[in-house]
Amino acid sequence: MKNFIGTYECKIDDKGRIKLPASLTKQMEHFADEPFVVKRSVFQKCLEVYPMKPWEKLMTKINGLNRFVKKNADFIRMFTAGVKTVEMDNVGRLQISKDLTQYANLTKEIVITSAGELFEIWDKEAYEQVISVSELDFANLAEDVMGNLESEDSKNQE
Repeated sequence: MKNFIGTYECKIDDKGRIKLPASLTKQMEHFADEPFVVKRSVFQKCLEVYPMKPWEKLMTKINGLNRFVKKNADFIRMFTAGVKTVEMDNVGRLQISKDLTQYANLTKEIVITSAGELFEIWDKEAYEQVISVSELDFANLAEDVMGNLESEDSKNQE
């Protein structure tokens, strides 16, 4: 599976169009002209953009939830609220719908940043606030999240 790489400062126009950087459009070519899925992020006021295959993989998990359990039905409704498909136009732009633009407070200056198999679209100021943690805070977060993972090498040696 391909992962996106990079962080880019861009602009969004009044019609919700984002001119994507050439290096990002080149990475998007790996997804065989399939549409992308844009959705609200669960934890932050930003947008997530998924290639179709990772989106379908995620939806397979979500569709496995029992919809007769209220919290599952509520989650599915909230998770898929505002989901749209988008395609890059012939000049390398993505059109973001007005409701999603408003949700993420995208005005003019934005940041597009890689997040593994998807990328995120942020208002520039909001992105800078989120990443402005101290080195110690980030070190503690890294240890909490990654510190207990076994390396592939140690797994293969067993």
